[in-house]
Amino acid sequence: QVQLVESGGGLVQTGDSLALSCAASGRTLGHVMGWFRQAPGKERDFVAAISWSGSIIKYADSVKGRFTISRANAKNTVYLQMNSLKPEDTAVYYCATDPSPPNWEVASVYNYWGQGTQVTVSS
Repeated sequence: QVQLVESGGGLVQTGDSLALSCAASGRTLGHVMGWFRQAPGKERDFVAAISWSGSIIKYADSVKGRFTISRANAKNTVYLQMNSLKPEDTAVYYCATDPSPPNWEVASVYNYWGQGTQVTVSS
């Protein structure tokens, strides 16, 4: 069984930076790791995902150039560095993982999820 625990959320102002972490426990060897976010009343949207080796990375267009995903397999942890934050980035951010998701940008293909961490960006 895989468990994911996110941390690092908080309240920041427009233009600030924030770093999220997701610590995984259990068998995650070879897994893709992803970040999604969900604003109130909206669907859970793809943010970024990274392959096991880190050689393949995907970003949502809305965060390209501002967010950076990375992972430290020795620590079983994936990170999301968020820069130049905007009010529209406000959401609960979730970490997800799966051995081989067919489409990294679709939330329903991930079998394991964290509990989420709130990110609020004030204007």
